[in-house]
Amino acid sequence: MSTNTVPQAAPASYYERHVFFCLNQRPAGESCCANHQAEAAFERCKSLVKAAGLAGPGKVRVNRAGCLDRCAGGPVAVVYPDAVWYSYVDVSDIDEIVESHLKHGKVVERLVTPPHLGR
Repeated sequence: MSTNTVPQAAPASYYERHVFFCLNQRPAGESCCANHQAEAAFERCKSLVKAAGLAGPGKVRVNRAGCLDRCAGGPVAVVYPDAVWYSYVDVSDIDEIVESHLKHGKVVERLVTPPHLGR
């Protein structure tokens, strides 16, 4: 009979950073990220990451997400494993996140979602 054990040290992550963009659409005009050009921001980020050669295993992955339950700070994206939540306004904010955080590991403090903002 074999037993499963947890490894002593976690293996390196498949991606160095994983970025999730909330693209949730709420019904009846409720506030949501989809109402704030979240899809365009997602596409911009994905395009910039690819163009910079940052995409792929061991690098950066940009993904769509459903509701991340931070609607009050929306539109939002989160970068893992750094656990940095961003509230952005337009694609120039996305440009800055890619250049500063994803390329150089420096958090864009002015875009960090306040920790108390939830749904």
